[in-house]
Amino acid sequence: MRACIILNPASGRGDHRGDAIRAAAAKFPGVEIREVPSPSKLGDTVDTALAEGCDPIIAAGGDGTIGALAAALAGTDVALGILPMGTFNYFARSLGLPEDPEQALTAALEGDTRAVSVGEVNGRVFLNNASLGAYASVLSVRESIYKNWGRSRLAAYWSVIVAMTTIYKSLKMTITVDGKTHRVKSPMAFVAISAYQLEQFDLDGADAVSDGKLALLVARDVGRLHLLWRAVRIFFRGARSGTDYVLLTGEDITIETKRSKRLIAHDGEKERMPGPYRFHLRKDALTVRVPRPTDGVR
Repeated sequence: MRACIILNPASGRGDHRGDAIRAAAAKFPGVEIREVPSPSKLGDTVDTALAEGCDPIIAAGGDGTIGALAAALAGTDVALGILPMGTFNYFARSLGLPEDPEQALTAALEGDTRAVSVGEVNGRVFLNNASLGAYASVLSVRESIYKNWGRSRLAAYWSVIVAMTTIYKSLKMTITVDGKTHRVKSPMAFVAISAYQLEQFDLDGADAVSDGKLALLVARDVGRLHLLWRAVRIFFRGARSGTDYVLLTGEDITIETKRSKRLIAHDGEKERMPGPYRFHLRKDALTVRVPRPTDGVR
């Protein structure tokens, strides 16, 4: 076994967390760390590790970093290990992975393997969620807030408030779910593949995700201030299905809008994509290392 850690120092809490991971790796002979010089080089670093036969390949970073490695490893026999160092770490938490670097590295090297489903939007893999509309705008605002305040959950939540009070635009969307078409006007369409994340905010759809479907939450078109209030209610687990959002579930979702390209958010990252936007599920496409039940870290 040739294990390779791909460390993204720009993720989450940055250098402090990176130092702890380096110290943990020093206790495991033969484990190699490859630092990504910039986020734009992440794909090349993963490709090189794959070509050199590394297995497992271990992501040290946040959900965006983990998602990039998952995209490269999905459909292969190479296992993904995870050393969470992001702000929220939803994917790692959903798998019961510890945040302690040494415990997480033990799971990545010696843990059980689990087949995990991934989502795709226009060929781009996501592990937690993908969306268009208001949330993509929130991520743009969040970047500037992180630069001024640093990365934290408080800063992330504040970015939602700032974005909702300054940016609001409803989209006319034609949504097709497993062949059934819906025409809606909404500021945001949010596709989730993580039952854990939905449960964290007490949102509907977790049961459907557990049954192998995508959960699409479409926000009600209520205006800027009401949308802000509903965002606050989500934080405090007070959002109501039917009143605040509409839930649609299925294995294949297509969303069409009038604009030829839109900003799509996926696992905390964002990029401009041409429409229509096709979301689907790749069942058990990814092999992930998780703690053994006897490890005592669940």
